[in-house]
Amino acid sequence: MSGAGAASEKIPVRIYGGPTALFEYGGLRFVTDPTFDPPGEYPMPLPGDHRLVKTDPPPVTAAGLGRVDAVLLSHDEHDDNLDNAGRAFLAEVPVVFTTESGAGRLGGNARGLAFRQTAELRRSDGGIVTVTGVPARHGPEGCEAITGDVIGFMLASDDLPSLYVSGDNAALEHVKEIAERFAPVDAAILFLGGARMPFAFDGALLTLDSAQGAEAARTLGARRVVPAHYDSWAHFQEGRSEIQAAFTEVGLADRLDFAR
Repeated sequence: MSGAGAASEKIPVRIYGGPTALFEYGGLRFVTDPTFDPPGEYPMPLPGDHRLVKTDPPPVTAAGLGRVDAVLLSHDEHDDNLDNAGRAFLAEVPVVFTTESGAGRLGGNARGLAFRQTAELRRSDGGIVTVTGVPARHGPEGCEAITGDVIGFMLASDDLPSLYVSGDNAALEHVKEIAERFAPVDAAILFLGGARMPFAFDGALLTLDSAQGAEAARTLGARRVVPAHYDSWAHFQEGRSEIQAAFTEVGLADRLDFAR
């Protein structure tokens, strides 16, 4: 793990394509935005015949993940963050943290978090992991009526470094707000890719691009950055090489960990 440092070694992370990551924190195993469906076209909840196109098969099945203690679901309304197999997987997990509106749609074990609201999970050693919902916005200002609600997460525990999961966030002002409360963070799983669609918001960014990801890393004081959600779908405009170049340009290349 390049640029991880001794503290980050306590937080093993593996990226499984798109937004799906598996990491261990305080002995608990978390999965972000589970997606396990094959390549194909997926309808979008927008006016007109618009579709998301998945280009690559997932490198793992839900069963292949092993035990999972919690899912951190940034939002439930788009197939590139929660697909059919991912929805089936949710029922097998003790708790799913997501947006308040998403918890209402999903029901069952889904627990909605408002921005700055916390939840606690008990570790096997008796310690506590605190999960805090943090602000995110899936596009330009005012996009929520079309793109829906989205949330990020901050994890903390007394004897562990902090970990941030951005979700599908395109707002650097939210990153600054998060940094004011939590910086420096040890590890940040940043959803990047510079997602754009020509028919949505005049092609405005729906997620951070590579340069903004580097700025977010600097703002957060992140000692380790694990990029996610930049591949496997056609609407991503930037991939690994662009991320590497952007972080190199501002002297942060040693923070990157592609966690494959």
